[in-house]
Amino acid sequence: MEAKATAKYVRMSPIKLKPVTDLVRGKDLNEALNILRFTPGKGSEIVEKVVESAAANAENNFDMNPDNLYVAEISANQGPTMKRWRAGSQGRASVILKRSSNVTVTLKERD
Repeated sequence: MEAKATAKYVRMSPIKLKPVTDLVRGKDLNEALNILRFTPGKGSEIVEKVVESAAANAENNFDMNPDNLYVAEISANQGPTMKRWRAGSQGRASVILKRSSNVTVTLKERD
């Protein structure tokens, strides 16, 4: 039995989110939430919301015990990229890439 939660189109680059997801992969739920609460940066707030959502899904939809949950899988993958243009030198245009991410968390129960 597993519970999932996904945040799509998060306006942050996956390069900034992946180090935060690596911190909590494989950790117990309470330990993961504590790590995310005390990690500085905007990325930890986003990942914390998704982990809390997955925990709520596990408790309410699947009747899992929150004390036995752990982060089985967590990923921050590339979402769609918005392309914007800025004036460049000599009449050219330079591209600004506004990247987004899809954050997915899967929680499972320890036996």
